Amino acid sequence: MMFRVLGQVAADPQTPTAGKHRALLATLLVRHNQVVSTSALIDEIWADRPPRTAATTLQVYVCHLRKLFPGDRLRTVAPGYLLRVGEDELDLIAFEAQLQRGRQAYEQADYSGAADLLGQALRLWNGPALSGVPRGEVLENAAIKLDELRLSAYEQRISADLRLGRHEEILGELISLVGEHPLRETLHAHLLVALYRSGRQADALRAFGRARRIVVDELGIEPGAGLRQLHERIVRGDPKLLWRGERPAPATVSGPVVRLPPLPIDFTGRVGELDAARRLLDQSRVLMVCGRAGVGKTTFAVRLAEQLRDSYPDGRLLVQLRDAHGAALDAQQAIGAVLRQLHQPGPPDAESLQRAVQGRRLLVILDDAASEEPVRAVASAVPETTLLVTSRGLLPGLDSARRLPLTVLRPDDATRLLVAVAGTRLDEETVRLDDATARDIARRCGHLPLALRVAGALLVMHPDWTAHDLAARLTDQEAALGVLHAGDLDVRATLMTSYRELDPADQVVFRRLALAPAPDFAPWCAAALLGVDPAVSTAAVDRLVAAQLLEPRRIGAGRTVRYGFHSLLRSLALELLADDPPHEIAAAVARMSSAYLDLARRADAALSPGRTPARYQVERTAPGATMDGDIPAVWFPGELPGLIGAMRLAYEHDQWRPVWELADSLVGYLSAAALWNEWADTHQLALDATRRAASTIAEAGVLRSLGDLAWQRRQPAAAGEHYRAARRLFQGLGNRPGQASCLVGLGDIAFGMGQPDDASRAYAAALRLGADEPRLRADTVRGLALVAERAGRRDDAFRHYEDVVRIAAKLGDRRWAEFGRRSVQRILVSGQRPGPVALEVRPGMWLVTAAG
Repeated sequence: MMFRVLGQVAADPQTPTAGKHRALLATLLVRHNQVVSTSALIDEIWADRPPRTAATTLQVYVCHLRKLFPGDRLRTVAPGYLLRVGEDELDLIAFEAQLQRGRQAYEQADYSGAADLLGQALRLWNGPALSGVPRGEVLENAAIKLDELRLSAYEQRISADLRLGRHEEILGELISLVGEHPLRETLHAHLLVALYRSGRQADALRAFGRARRIVVDELGIEPGAGLRQLHERIVRGDPKLLWRGERPAPATVSGPVVRLPPLPIDFTGRVGELDAARRLLDQSRVLMVCGRAGVGKTTFAVRLAEQLRDSYPDGRLLVQLRDAHGAALDAQQAIGAVLRQLHQPGPPDAESLQRAVQGRRLLVILDDAASEEPVRAVASAVPETTLLVTSRGLLPGLDSARRLPLTVLRPDDATRLLVAVAGTRLDEETVRLDDATARDIARRCGHLPLALRVAGALLVMHPDWTAHDLAARLTDQEAALGVLHAGDLDVRATLMTSYRELDPADQVVFRRLALAPAPDFAPWCAAALLGVDPAVSTAAVDRLVAAQLLEPRRIGAGRTVRYGFHSLLRSLALELLADDPPHEIAAAVARMSSAYLDLARRADAALSPGRTPARYQVERTAPGATMDGDIPAVWFPGELPGLIGAMRLAYEHDQWRPVWELADSLVGYLSAAALWNEWADTHQLALDATRRAASTIAEAGVLRSLGDLAWQRRQPAAAGEHYRAARRLFQGLGNRPGQASCLVGLGDIAFGMGQPDDASRAYAAALRLGADEPRLRADTVRGLALVAERAGRRDDAFRHYEDVVRIAAKLGDRRWAEFGRRSVQRILVSGQRPGPVALEVRPGMWLVTAAG
C-alpha cells in the first residue's frame, strides 16, 4: 500500500471518505510505527467535546480502517493502537530521508547533489500537509512542522541552485514562492540575488521595496539586518554578488519525475470512462479528454495517470498550458513549461526537450489546451512520450489523437460524490444528508463535478445549514450560481472562462439563446432568436457546441437534432443577458414567439382542420422550420414545453397578443390529448394577458375555451359560468360566430344534465348565428343529432350525423369524419330501440346517462 500526508491525506488503493475516519488515519500516520493511546486519539478526533460513547465509536472507526487495510497492519497495542508502515509506503518517511541526505550534501559543498536530492524530496509533496482532514492539536502541530520543513527545503535547494548559477531558471518559481509566503525573508533574499544576477538590478530594488512594505504593514517592524544589507549591496552594484563561476551543463533527470497535483480523496465514478481511456491509449499515444469547464477533466487525467504508474516508471507530470492569468501558452512557452516541470535548465526549444526525455518512458498531462499549436509542438518534440491532453474544445486539427468526451456524472455517482465531499459533516449526529435530499441537490447542480464539490464544501463550511437549506437555496436556477462558491472554488468563475474565450459575436449568441425555452430547442428556434438565416445560426450554434457551451441532443432514434444548455450554463447565460439592451431582448422574444405561433397554427390546422378561423390560417412558417414530416401528433408533444415556455416569455415581456394566440393554437392538441392541466395553465395566463391588453374579443375567446375545458372535466357549473361570460362579451361586440360557439357549449351542458329541450333550443339558436362557419356548423348539428338520437328520432339523427360527415370531409378533418360515420353506423344498427346509455358526444368523448 501507499500512504500520503504531504498534501491531501490519502491511502492507495482506497481512502476513507468520512472526515473522522481520515483524521484517525492521519494521526496514526504522523506517528507511524508508534503506539498512539486511545485517550490521545479521542482528544484529537473530538477535542474537548467527546461523546459519551467515544471509546466505542473509536473502535468502530478502527474496524473500518482495518477493512480498508487488511492483515495486521493496524494493531491493538495497549494503551491504544499502532499503524505499521514500511519505509517505502509513506511519503513522509521518504521525504525525511531525502531531506537529510540533501542537507548533508549541502554541508559538504556538493551543491549539485543537494539540489537534486532536495528537489526529489520536494516532488513528494502535492499540497499543504495533512489537507482534507479535520485537525485537532496533534495534526495541527504536525502540519505546521511539516510545512516549515518543506519551506526550509525549498530555501536550501534554491540556495544550492544559486550557487550553481541557475538564477535565471528559478526566477519564476521564486516569484511564486514569495507570493505564497510573503513573510519569509530568506525567500525574498534569494529573489533579490536571482534578479540581480540576471541583470535586473531595478527589478531587484523594486522587489526589496515590496518586501519591506509587507513586513512593515504586517509586523510593524523593519526587515532583518541580512535583507537590509543585501539591499544596500544591490544599490551600490556590488560586483561580488554577481555569478562568477562556469554554468554547469544541463543535468539529466535522475529517477522518476512525479509532478502531479493531489488527486481528491473523494474521486467518484468514471469507471467506464477510465476503462475506455486505457483502451484508446492502446491505439494512440495522444489522448484528448474533452469536456466543459467544471466537468473534472484534470482530475480524471490525474486519476488515469495514477492508474498507469507502472507503465511509466520514469515519471508522470502535469503541465498547465495557460499562464497565471489564464492566457494560453504558445508552442515555445509550452515546451518551456514541460522542461521546467522536468527541472531541466536551458533554452525552451524542441531539441532541449528531446534530450530531456530521450530513452525515458514518461506520461505528460497537457492541461487545458486552448488550441492545437502547443500540443502539436510538444508532441513533435517527444515522439515516444504518452500525452494526455485536456481541453474544453475538440481540437480537430490533432489528426492522430483519440478523443474521450467527458460529460457530467451519472446521477448515482453525482450523489455519491456530494456525500463524500460533505463527509466531514456526516459523522455528526446533528447532520443528515438523506438520499432524497442528496439527489435533489445533485440534480440542482446539474450533476457537474465542480458544482457538487462546492455544494459539499458549503455544507462543511456552514454548520448552521442543513442539507434541506442548501437545496432550498439552489431552487432558483438563476440564483444558483450566486450560491455555488466556496473559497477558491467558484462555479460561475469557472464557467466564465469558456464564455470569455468566445468571439464577441458568439458571446451574443450564447446570451441570446438562453431565451430559448428549456429543456431544448430546434435549430429554427435559434434562427428566430438571432434574427438570421438558418445557415448563419447553424454555424454559430456549432461554434458554441465546439466550445462545450451548448449540447446537441438527438431526439427519438437519432431522427432529430435539438440543442440545450446545461442548467448552470443556462443560468450563466441568463445572468449575462440581463445587461443586454432591453429592446434587443424584446425583439428576440417577439421573433421566437412568432415562429412558434406560425408552426403551432400550421400543426393545429392539420390536426383540427377548420378549428381556427380562415383569417388566422398560416401562409408562411419560420425560416428552416419543420414539423417532423408534417405529423402534428409528433410535433406537438415534442414542442409543447417550448410552446408554453414561449408563451411565458412573451408574457414576462408584456407582449400580450402572442400569449393568447399561442394558447389558442394549442387547444386542438390539448383537447385531443386530454392534457387538462396544461390547458388550464396556458389559458389562465392568456386570460390575464387579454385583460392587460384590454382586448375584449380575445378575452371572450379565452373564456369560451375555458368553458370547453370545464365541460370536458365534467364541471358543468364552471363551464356554464365561462360560456355565459364569453357570450355577453361577444354580444357586446356583435360577434355572431362567437355567440354561437357559446350557445353550443350551453347546449352541451343542458344535454349532459338531461335537459334535451333546453339543449335543442341552444343548438338551434347557435345554428342561426353561426351557419357560415363550417366547423361551428358541424359542432352545432352534432348537438342536434345527439338530442334527436336520445329522443328516438332516428331519421333526424341520421340526417344530422351525415351532415357532420359531409362538413368534416370537406374540411379534411378525419377525426370528426370518423366520429360522424361511427354515429351513423350506430343509428343503423340500433333500429327502434331507445338511445344508448353510453353515447359518444364528441370524437373520443363519451357521456353516460340513463336512457331517455
